Amino acid sequence: MTVPANTDSVSLLSDRLSAMRAERAAVLADALIAPTGDLADRATNVEATIRLQLLDERIAALELEIDDLRRRRHTDGVVSVGDVVTLDLGDGDETYLVGPVEQAFAGADTVTPMSPLGRVIVGTPVGETVTYEPRPGVTMTVTIRSAGQLVRAG
Repeated sequence: MTVPANTDSVSLLSDRLSAMRAERAAVLADALIAPTGDLADRATNVEATIRLQLLDERIAALELEIDDLRRRRHTDGVVSVGDVVTLDLGDGDETYLVGPVEQAFAGADTVTPMSPLGRVIVGTPVGETVTYEPRPGVTMTVTIRSAGQLVRAG
């Protein structure tokens, strides 16, 4: 599994947030180019402005996710967002981090809570076998072998 040892979900997301803020600063510097030349010359400013807006939206969503993770309580023995889970999808045990898309960017093999698999496993006790539809008309079974919080960085 590629979830870094001694790292928690908040740390992973905070690292991603720092990277996005640095990217935003670089885009902002590009967007502040003096508006000289004709409309075609200023097209890069328009692209940078759009990119800046998209980054602002992603940064805001990530800040909310980090805040939510800090307030969320964990229940032992039940899959929660932020847990490392071992699942048997039919081909043997596989380990994932249950978390938002931004954690996938952080290098973790991730099941997002809003994916078909994530929706069925979050809140489900360890040991349960549940079914889900990864796409319409296809049903799969998953057994939850274990679930536990990441070890907090020290």
